Amino acid sequence: MMLDYLAYAALAIVIVLLLSAAIRILREYERGVIFTLGRFTGVKGPGLFILIPVVQQMVKVDLRVMVQEVPPQDVISRDNVSVKVNAVLYFRIIDPERAIIKVGNYMVATSQLAQTTLRSVLGKHELDEMLAERDRLSADIQEILDQQTDAWGIKVTTVEIKDVDLNETMVRAIAKQAEAERLRRAKVINAMGEQQAAEKLVEAGHVLAQEPLAMQLRYFAALHDIAGERSSTVVFPLPMNLLDHLSPRTGAS
Repeated sequence: MMLDYLAYAALAIVIVLLLSAAIRILREYERGVIFTLGRFTGVKGPGLFILIPVVQQMVKVDLRVMVQEVPPQDVISRDNVSVKVNAVLYFRIIDPERAIIKVGNYMVATSQLAQTTLRSVLGKHELDEMLAERDRLSADIQEILDQQTDAWGIKVTTVEIKDVDLNETMVRAIAKQAEAERLRRAKVINAMGEQQAAEKLVEAGHVLAQEPLAMQLRYFAALHDIAGERSSTVVFPLPMNLLDHLSPRTGAS
């Protein structure tokens, strides 16, 4: 009697262990790549399903978007400037079968490919383009990565260039260049202001030349301005035609 009880108990334990090994539950964002006797037989999930113990094995795959930081890379730009550039990579698995079968470790493979692509793409551009056109360069890197990882069942959604680090010598050179550019713009703006002022003065001179009384009114306005500034100096404009009358005429007897 005792032996039968022990046999039943052992059988129950074996059944429980087999069921626990056979029953699998995957979440909504997970998929299971199934291998039967080492051969691929399908993808299952999400939800509840049963595996044949020993005969079937499952490799779990996460379908959510993954974030991976690309470590700083030494890049030499097209104008021979050495910089350190790092980026952030966003990707997700769209085909679990290819992600498991076609590549040994898709995380490592994607990271290494992102590093080499980052150096290759940025090395074809000058430093000014790296600093001013990050969005365009990030889009180019994303497109290249997406094409190359498509065979692995991976979709690269976004690549963002984070930092472009320069050495101190290059930072000082860029600062001097920016200062020189600001001085150039200031001189150009000042010259344009002088040109516009000269043009307006010429126009005013033409208007005043057409009406002599207008010049007299300008004299009176200037006297009014001088008198209002508490000045001890009085300036009285003398018409030039009056001097002609006062000066002796040449050849007069």
